[in-house]
Amino acid sequence: MNPLYSELQWLLPAPKDFSDRLKALNSSPGPLGSELRALALYGLNLNQLTKLAKAIARARTDGKSLDPLIPFRLAVLSNSTIDLMAPALVASAARRGIALEVIQPSYDQVAQEALTPDSKVNSSRSDAVLFALDYRALPLKQSLGDRDASAGTIDGVVGYLRMLRDGIKTNSNAVCIFQNFAAPVEPLFGSLDRAVPGTIRSLIDGINRELAELVHSSNDVLVDITGLAETVGLANWHDTQLWNLAKFSFSHEFIPLYADHVGRIVAALRGKSGKVLVLDLDNTVWGGVIGDDGLEGIRISQGDAIGEAYLAVQRMALDLRERGIVLAVSSKNTDEVARAPFEQHPEMLLKLDHIAVFQANWNDKATNIQAIAEELSLGLDSIVFLDDNPAERGLVRRLLPQVAVPELPEDASGYARTLAAGGYFESVTLAAEDLKRAGFYRDNAKRAVLQKQAGGVDAYLASLNMTVTFQPFDGKGRARIVQLINKSNQYNLTTRRYTEASILEAESDPTVFTLQVRLADIFGDNGMISVVICRPVGDETWGIDTWLMSCRVLGRKVEHMVLRKIVEEARAAGIHKLIGTYRPTDRNKLVVDHYPRLGFSRVGEEVSGLTKWELLVERATGWQTVPMEVVSTGFPIAAEAPVS
Repeated sequence: MNPLYSELQWLLPAPKDFSDRLKALNSSPGPLGSELRALALYGLNLNQLTKLAKAIARARTDGKSLDPLIPFRLAVLSNSTIDLMAPALVASAARRGIALEVIQPSYDQVAQEALTPDSKVNSSRSDAVLFALDYRALPLKQSLGDRDASAGTIDGVVGYLRMLRDGIKTNSNAVCIFQNFAAPVEPLFGSLDRAVPGTIRSLIDGINRELAELVHSSNDVLVDITGLAETVGLANWHDTQLWNLAKFSFSHEFIPLYADHVGRIVAALRGKSGKVLVLDLDNTVWGGVIGDDGLEGIRISQGDAIGEAYLAVQRMALDLRERGIVLAVSSKNTDEVARAPFEQHPEMLLKLDHIAVFQANWNDKATNIQAIAEELSLGLDSIVFLDDNPAERGLVRRLLPQVAVPELPEDASGYARTLAAGGYFESVTLAAEDLKRAGFYRDNAKRAVLQKQAGGVDAYLASLNMTVTFQPFDGKGRARIVQLINKSNQYNLTTRRYTEASILEAESDPTVFTLQVRLADIFGDNGMISVVICRPVGDETWGIDTWLMSCRVLGRKVEHMVLRKIVEEARAAGIHKLIGTYRPTDRNKLVVDHYPRLGFSRVGEEVSGLTKWELLVERATGWQTVPMEVVSTGFPIAAEAPVS
């Protein structure tokens, strides 16, 4: 059994004083979230995960705050026993920054809970429902060699799963998280099983394909249990004795691995996934030390076993960039020397154009990573740092605990696999703009250079030749709108989270004002960068339910143009007052002054720090217009003329 997966070896082993540190939390004052997460960041076994989950439950019972962990309620429906699994889910979610509460109904009541409106699951107001089913829950009927009967069985199973999903959607509107199905180990025909219609394996293959399509079309979520079981080995995954004794669907040795994978999904639903891969260079991206060995001495050549290990890291970095992950460099080196392989070495796969921010100097890695985060206008918890040096990894973990730092093996051939195993870049959706994200940040670096040359902010903004496009919510933009609402944390006034069904409801409600905002400039299209939802509060007032923006466009005064649009549409709708709310979190301090800067007056404040702001539409003037062409489509009033 590969210990990388069974022992979660991308994480540090648990410290010997783990239990003592848990006990010490009882007397710890203030919020416990950061301390609990710090303990969750180790490669914990099932016993340790259970202890950590008990500490989280005790903190809740004692009324202690779990900030800055983000609350999430997960109902679990299963045909197997989940008593051991539930605490592991809670503890593993803390590793990803989530304060998870698991709703656990009676054993093997999947259909009853999904389809009954007032069931425990449907009454729980869960954020998501996990269908933790294995193949034994399915009405599988072998029909050897009969394609039509096989297709009918597959359709019947997928119809059953669709019925479960529809029940949850109708009765609670929670996100549905489905697992696909790991086939049993025992073949009927041997290698022919997959080719013969109607065998259990071929049926499960067909069901998994159809389930993936069902989930994709409904914007629900899939946990790839098939891939997970294949990675660790089907014979290791399925424990027939444990199923016979306790109706547990997989080996208890993999509960920590399973729980970590579910935790990744839950965190991704709340926007807590890696967005940036920061790479060390010497002995991480290439073998050797460029300052000592020179271009000819570093090892990145095909046919060289050591060189190919480092090329695998480069190839993975490029693949991640292709799917939208931003690449950056942090290297203790002279800048010119560090850049030389990117510019001159013929075997290098990575080029300078692939790197959004290049930090090569003699500062410590934590300082450089902080600078990278600031330049990209992203939170530290969106950064993953890859470095072969244990001392550098330890420094970053200590000084920047929000940054994810995979523990690497001694052999470089395991670097790429370990990075992938850690699941730092988990995604639950793929929008077209995700594939462009790395380019967005590369272009931002070019904008930063232009700003330094432009001689002032106003001259810089004028030189960008910006075009802002306003539209109401629509089907074309819906997936990206949902993604932004659930991922944006920094420039987000209320951090309310909505499902696709909720957004469709707002989109269809004529009393709700919705706005999606796109921005383009001379360097390219920034894509959708802002989302606004205003709801009626009385006859002549809009409450700004949601206002968020991408941090990529900070400093360009787009928020002034967005307010200008809101005011214009409010006037057209007979609205006389706007009410804005700022709900503080540990991540959105960036917008604490958002409303006063835009001319709103404070009208209320709560002990929690929540503030309410008011703007009279008739008196709303003085926002800072900037040189920007404005295009408005889909609204009752005419498109605006360019603003000068």
